[in-house]
Amino acid sequence: MPRIATLTLAALTAALSACANLAPGYERPAAPVPASYPLAASAAATAGQPAAAEIRWQDYFGDERLRALIALALRNNRDLRVAVLNIEQARASYQVQQAQSLPGVAANGAGSAARVPASLSSSGAEVTTHQYSANLGISAYELDLFGRVRNLNDQALQQFLATEQARRATQISLVAAVATSYLGWSADLERLALANETLRSQHQTLELTQARLAKGYATELSLRQIQASVESARADLANYTGQLAKDRHALALLIGAEVPAALEPQPLNLQGPGLPDVPVGLPSDLLLRRPDLLQAEHQLKASTANIGAARAAFYPRISLTAAAGVSSAELSGLFKGGAGSWSFAPQISLPIFDAGSNQARLDSAKVGREIAVAQYEQAIQTAFREVADTLASRQSALTSCRPSACRPTTATRP
Repeated sequence: MPRIATLTLAALTAALSACANLAPGYERPAAPVPASYPLAASAAATAGQPAAAEIRWQDYFGDERLRALIALALRNNRDLRVAVLNIEQARASYQVQQAQSLPGVAANGAGSAARVPASLSSSGAEVTTHQYSANLGISAYELDLFGRVRNLNDQALQQFLATEQARRATQISLVAAVATSYLGWSADLERLALANETLRSQHQTLELTQARLAKGYATELSLRQIQASVESARADLANYTGQLAKDRHALALLIGAEVPAALEPQPLNLQGPGLPDVPVGLPSDLLLRRPDLLQAEHQLKASTANIGAARAAFYPRISLTAAAGVSSAELSGLFKGGAGSWSFAPQISLPIFDAGSNQARLDSAKVGREIAVAQYEQAIQTAFREVADTLASRQSALTSCRPSACRPTTATRP
């Protein structure tokens, strides 16, 4: 009979918990950005071209040295490694929370002995008692009638999904940082060569001016001006020499190892073809493809689920503790017939007065969701601005350079 009652209660609980969900319905906030980018190419101009998200970084960068350095960074970079480990930690946390949805079953064995002195014994003689038991049961399993556990599971799941998107964002940022550092080093090599040439030219001008001054064809002022130009060129040379060392250190930090000599960049004017032109698509593509926006949306969903868990705290919580096994006063009789035992201890807790702590938690959860909405909208606006800025820079570069020298040098991230 107790077993039938327990099964009936469990079925009723499952039916109620399937209907009760105190979390507000999730709706994606409207994107607070225009429907199109300024200076964006027309749909006809980009027809037939692959979307930016479909282009692998291996196909995007044509320089073999840069590709090899990016591959090294993806293997060795510590920030990316931390992002991957954060995923593993979030997955474990989600599994811990998800386990609360099912009852935990444990086997327990116990034995005890007690001696009652004659002065306290009802028989007037000392009594020694023994008790042994072996049980299989569940302890404090919460019946999720109002969705508290389920909402906490949803929150943990969204946090886990957010860490996965954070890893993707970290990887994209790492690839971009390696490319930027590599091209910066390449540009500094060209600047250093130009500084060397400028210093050599200024030295020649100084020697010529000194000779002209000796013959009276130049003034002391012109000599001092040329000397100042020589010192300025020498300072530029020292500056770019030091900058090359900084470029090496920055790239070594990104790839997590010393930069191999075979992978050091060449001067910028000796590099291969520029970066390909990538269609930017529509602003709505940002919501579906950019990992930083997907991460912000998962955080928003987690905040929404947290409201449901906070609301459930106002309602009763029912937990079950039950065990079935055998008990005996003799260890040898523990598994003999008639030693069976069971216990069933349901418990209900109904909050009556908590000095406003539950309301404060609910208010905090609601404010947390508003913060998540603001962060999500800000992430959209930031993404839109980045694409718009890149389009403006590209348009300015294409209109200001010679047609024969123009080539795409920047690309937008989808």
